[in-house]
Amino acid sequence: MRGSLWHLGQSITRRVAQADKKAAARRFFASEADLKKTVLYDFHVAHGGKMVPFAGWSMPIQYKDSIMDSTVNCRQNGSLFDVSHMCGLSLKGKDCVPFLEKLVIADVAGLAPGMGTLTVFTNEKGGAIDDSVITKVKDDHIYLVVNAGCRDKDLAHIEEHMKAFKSKGGDVSWHIHDERSLLALQFAGFERMNCLWQLNLVRGPLAAPVLQHLTKEDLSKLYFGEFRIMYINGALCFLTRTGYTGEDGFEISVPSENAVDLAKAILEKSGGKVRLTGLGARDSLRLEAGLCLYGNDMEQHTTPVEAGLTWAIGKRRRAEGGFLGAEVILKQLEEGPSIRRVGFTSNGPPPRSHSEIQDEKGNHIGEITSGGFSPCLKKNIAMGYVKSGLHKAGTKAKILVRGKAYDGVVTKMPFVPTKYYKPS
Repeated sequence: MRGSLWHLGQSITRRVAQADKKAAARRFFASEADLKKTVLYDFHVAHGGKMVPFAGWSMPIQYKDSIMDSTVNCRQNGSLFDVSHMCGLSLKGKDCVPFLEKLVIADVAGLAPGMGTLTVFTNEKGGAIDDSVITKVKDDHIYLVVNAGCRDKDLAHIEEHMKAFKSKGGDVSWHIHDERSLLALQFAGFERMNCLWQLNLVRGPLAAPVLQHLTKEDLSKLYFGEFRIMYINGALCFLTRTGYTGEDGFEISVPSENAVDLAKAILEKSGGKVRLTGLGARDSLRLEAGLCLYGNDMEQHTTPVEAGLTWAIGKRRRAEGGFLGAEVILKQLEEGPSIRRVGFTSNGPPPRSHSEIQDEKGNHIGEITSGGFSPCLKKNIAMGYVKSGLHKAGTKAKILVRGKAYDGVVTKMPFVPTKYYKPS
């Protein structure tokens, strides 16, 4: 899904010009009858959620507070997101690891049981089909979550290669977890505890303390990237300490029949400090954290090297290859890519997706892919792609917004320091 959710949220709340609204409607809006609903739909509406179409689903872009206030609250206290539109699935069988390694850049075999990582599904040209968080539950069980807007193409891609793999005797099967919901809890690193249930994400400083009230497991022993299966609020959940805001947090995959009760329990245990948070704030939070939004900052023609995700290519994979597009990607690792994803700060109006980037002489050097006003930093931030050699921090540039050039400077990402819970 192209376009910035943050800007969509602003267009809804500020009622921008009619032409902009019509353009937004063409790109984001669909018949209500055509949209899927998560099991939390009525819960969102009851709590003042403003529902908009996103990737074929009716999802909350914000609640009663503004996107600006909601973003700041996540970093100061905590947020609970419904991300049940995303697709969780399991790969099982003694050959599930070598099978997945044909499709992604991660060193899956090198992951310890219960550990996960961000990875990228690549195509034959080295381009990104999708990014995903994958977890090795056991040597014969991989759990992963793919983006809602990429679900159909991702599943078709996996299925096509699985059929070929099994025809040669490979032992792998899959299960799509449509019976579960996903929550994301993010908080500002208060004793740093995160929980991932497949319906909601809680993020921010209060995530861990709040979640600890709902489980007997010691969450202080669960670090960033780790996965456990445990009972939370009486329901058997898949819990991953991860998130996409830069804060400490958890993603919780919970049986759908228990999702609403879990969301209620998390909000109650926080004493009102953890708030339901929509897609608008989620977009500004991930931009502040310098994280890619697939469809904006990474697409099928973009390689992981160009996107600044070289760190996600396992050391063994760099030596051996063996994944789709490896020849292109390994050549870029050796010679360097022609373009690179970088961060920007700028003056004037906030840059938008597709804003042209020029050097100081007015020559075209790249394009913005995501941009907006940072609620936490109180200044414009953006990311985009520029020609290699012009990607170093401190490089001055001009960014065109509505035909007028404004001063910009290449800035290191993340814009806001991350607070992941890691062993000291």
